Amino acid sequence: MTKTEDLLDCESKYSKHELEESAINLVAKVWSYCDVLRDVGVGYGDYVEQITYLLFLKMADEMTKPPENRPAVIPKGFDWQSLLAEDGTALEKQYRHVLERLATEPGVIGLIYRKSQNKIRSPAHLRQLVELMNEQQWSGLGIDVKGEIYEGLLEKNAEDVKTGAGQYFTPRALIKAIVCVMVPEPGQTIHDPACGTGGFLLTAYDYIENVYGAEMNVKEKKFLKESTFSAIDIVPDVVRLCMMNLFLHGVGDKKPLVQENDSLLSQPSNHYDMVLTNPPFGKKSSYTSIVDGKKVTESQQYERQDFWASTSNKQLNFLQHVRSALNINGTAAVVVPDNVLFEGGAGETVRKKLLETCDVHTLLRLPTGIFYAGGVKANVLFFDNRPASEEPQTTKVWIYDLRTNKHFTMKENTLKIRDLLDFVKCYNPKNREKRKETERFRSYTYDELIKRDKTSLDILELKDESLIDLENLPEPHVIADEIADNLQSALDSVNELRENLKSE
Repeated sequence: MTKTEDLLDCESKYSKHELEESAINLVAKVWSYCDVLRDVGVGYGDYVEQITYLLFLKMADEMTKPPENRPAVIPKGFDWQSLLAEDGTALEKQYRHVLERLATEPGVIGLIYRKSQNKIRSPAHLRQLVELMNEQQWSGLGIDVKGEIYEGLLEKNAEDVKTGAGQYFTPRALIKAIVCVMVPEPGQTIHDPACGTGGFLLTAYDYIENVYGAEMNVKEKKFLKESTFSAIDIVPDVVRLCMMNLFLHGVGDKKPLVQENDSLLSQPSNHYDMVLTNPPFGKKSSYTSIVDGKKVTESQQYERQDFWASTSNKQLNFLQHVRSALNINGTAAVVVPDNVLFEGGAGETVRKKLLETCDVHTLLRLPTGIFYAGGVKANVLFFDNRPASEEPQTTKVWIYDLRTNKHFTMKENTLKIRDLLDFVKCYNPKNREKRKETERFRSYTYDELIKRDKTSLDILELKDESLIDLENLPEPHVIADEIADNLQSALDSVNELRENLKSE
């Protein structure tokens, strides 16, 4: 049972939820109002928090109207309409009552509004924000509106304070391409141990609904809504956002599917058919403690029996965790930074064990300039868990180079789904055995890889045209962006070395 024959028709059939220009304009509009609130003492973090509370109420109200016509999930008298009916101090008082009441609701609603407080003390500014929310029909803008708004605001904040946002979000086009080739199906269990706002889960849900929705029976639809997805994240705010997003799509409205926790602390108690994730890009796990009145930064290593190597490298730990969380023959797609491909010591051990125990069949080398923070060089590693065997489970790794001679930025030239269509075609999810090599898509046998220094998977064989032909140099602003990326990467390495020296 499959309808994936037309996977390359992503833009018309599957990617109909591409972020609209109106949503981009809304980010700018919401951000401009943030300037007003900051002038009256509402911090940036508090502002984003209040936006999510109000946006959820507005979208929940929209769901009760055509064409959705869903039963109301917010108690009458504490819903969006109750805010619209008030003004002045009465509005401020009503909003406070709404937050207090919803925090006591059972189930997911109570978790979403847990410990919520009104941080907008000016009734006039609160009224302006309510009116701003009310002007727009939010539920028609796409599958992850709040995620887009939240991430857009983080980007704006990063630009405003000239620093990184502290979190790196996966471009929506990349998520869609990954889900496209992973081909999730009804009845599977799908997990994200570092879920952020839930982009992978919501896109997988959207895919299954679009491809299989008309054929699914009642039992399969119930499983999709209640048992298919699960997620974990360590950041409370994004856990709430993920929970909101899933809830508004009818997923997990019976029981919470998202946990606030550190996925790496313990061996997974459940195993899954598919894991899709982009773990935090911080290379080292560390914590700060006070010793004799002084701050001391110490590396944090996770001692787990299911890990092949003990290391403070967060990315290597997440890679081991994902493998451990898979069912036998379960599949995974994991975004990893370049160092995971070539680092020695624990890195070499993890790569060798992964090649031996899993079918590591595909590596997508990502271009620079597609993440909010500079200096990020990343890849997507695709692998299938396999039963224990004396023979290595990987026979051939196919590497797609989307980095060489590709130039993207976060503004003028953003990554689009069309930029990934050739990768989807080369991946050939219907029959990986019939793949063909192209200029960007090359295969390497297990024997070739195991002989490489440190079993490195850091392979880029295409020639950089800008190095051999001056006429093919990128535009000056692109060159400047790449220089900035490289400088940021170097600075990150120096800062990491400095922290390690301090801890020693």
